Amino acid sequence: MKHKKYHLDFNIITILFLLFIISLIAVYSGSGQYAQSQPYYFVIRQVIWYIAGILMILGIVSFDYELLGKQAFRLYAIGVVLLIGVHFFGVFRNGSQRWLNLGVFEIQPSEFMKIFLIIYLAVLLERYGNRKLSLKTSVQLTVKILAATFIPFVFIFLQPDLGSALIILAIAFTMIIVSSISVKVILPILIAIVTSISSLVFLFAYNEDLFSRLFQSHQMDRIYGWLKPSEYASDYGYQLQQAIMGIGSGQLSGSGFNQGMQIQNGNVPEAHTDFVFTVIGEEYGFIGASVLILLYFLLLYRITKVAHEADNLFGVYLCVGIIGILAFQVFQNIAMTIGLMPITGITLPFISYGGSSLITNLIMIGLVINVQIRSSNDHLFRKKAIRE
Repeated sequence: MKHKKYHLDFNIITILFLLFIISLIAVYSGSGQYAQSQPYYFVIRQVIWYIAGILMILGIVSFDYELLGKQAFRLYAIGVVLLIGVHFFGVFRNGSQRWLNLGVFEIQPSEFMKIFLIIYLAVLLERYGNRKLSLKTSVQLTVKILAATFIPFVFIFLQPDLGSALIILAIAFTMIIVSSISVKVILPILIAIVTSISSLVFLFAYNEDLFSRLFQSHQMDRIYGWLKPSEYASDYGYQLQQAIMGIGSGQLSGSGFNQGMQIQNGNVPEAHTDFVFTVIGEEYGFIGASVLILLYFLLLYRITKVAHEADNLFGVYLCVGIIGILAFQVFQNIAMTIGLMPITGITLPFISYGGSSLITNLIMIGLVINVQIRSSNDHLFRKKAIRE
């Protein structure tokens, strides 16, 4: 019996390896203020998380990803149940209730819900094919997608975790945009989004009291710290102000490994997690930051290529959802560290220290690789059949 040969896209593996190296360097530099007695504490744990994630990738590529489509609703339901469990039994920490304590370790169900939602929405969209849908069918499909998205969005928002809640919306928005849903439905959604953002800006500028009623107190603190960092530099805007100073001081080539004054003096809180881009900007400057951003572009390009070559719509939509979530996380994290977006606690994919978020991202890469190797095998099989 012949063993099936997998034609693996080593470009994705190479990019992932480079991101792994950058992560270890950045986590080591950024965690010095928290692990002075054990300088390699966070680095070792990050390696362990990477190893766990890579083992999951190997497990994921060992079976046909289309089998996930048959379990889509069950996975979605499990994710919702876990979120409900967090609401009633979750661990409360730093003003949020986001984790479930499983005894040996803790998990953050909102991270895994992102994957479950992508799988479930991919199944929904696949059922309607790639033909352009009528207005009535488009409305029905959009309502189903929004309903499926609304449930996890609400539970995650109430934790409160605005960052992950926005990612849930980004997943649904990305998959709707590239679907066969009529533009007559997509356009009003775009208009509603723009109108909502414009209304919030107007309220903040002209009716701040009403604006503040829409958000919780800690969220308002972040908004003030984002829009007026210099005025609130001693409290709400401290983290952003210090991050901007650190990135600015990096200039072209940075101050060098473990030499960033802002980072090493402990002026930037969470420099190894949410604000890890500050480490890159300060210690490796514009060149280092550009290299990292280029790697992200290359990764997204390769995933786009896999989606283009996928031999079924389920694989296409899986890749599209993953593109949406990774692109949003990269943009939001980098933008919040330079003051373009509010601070939401979204980690930088594959770079920030953390267990649940890192493993979630690696699982998504595993799904992409699964789509890629099976699509390439099918193409090779077809070519061989044609030759014969």
